[in-house]
Amino acid sequence: MLMLKRVTLLCCCFVCFNAFSQGIFGTWKTIDDETNEAKSIVEIYEENGKTFGKIVEILNPEKKDALCTKCEGSDKDKPVLGFVLIKNMSPDGKYYKGGTIFDPEKGKKYDCRLMLTDNPDVLQVRGYIAFFYATQYWQRVN
Repeated sequence: MLMLKRVTLLCCCFVCFNAFSQGIFGTWKTIDDETNEAKSIVEIYEENGKTFGKIVEILNPEKKDALCTKCEGSDKDKPVLGFVLIKNMSPDGKYYKGGTIFDPEKGKKYDCRLMLTDNPDVLQVRGYIAFFYATQYWQRVN
């Protein structure tokens, strides 16, 4: 019985360590803050010391071929699938800050802050302009 308790404790420690060691990198299901609708899967990754996020799946079958009509510059009318919406984030304590997030549906760019919540499978995504902000909670995809 004592051996079973030790094995169970060891497994729990491994699962907790593994969840926390993943950090914000990986794939996340985006949840709309107004409708609570799951919209897409975003992969958060590191490149050249900065953190980025790109849309790797669109969940609504009717929008899978959507183009970024509200984008500007070289992104104008490119597919939303594959679009890099989070750019140039850097770790700062428990946050990732200093970069931007772009909403392809509204055509707006916001300053961005990312943070794991107390649940390592929930990512707080905050876009803001000055003192106005909106927050979404994305769910980790395993």
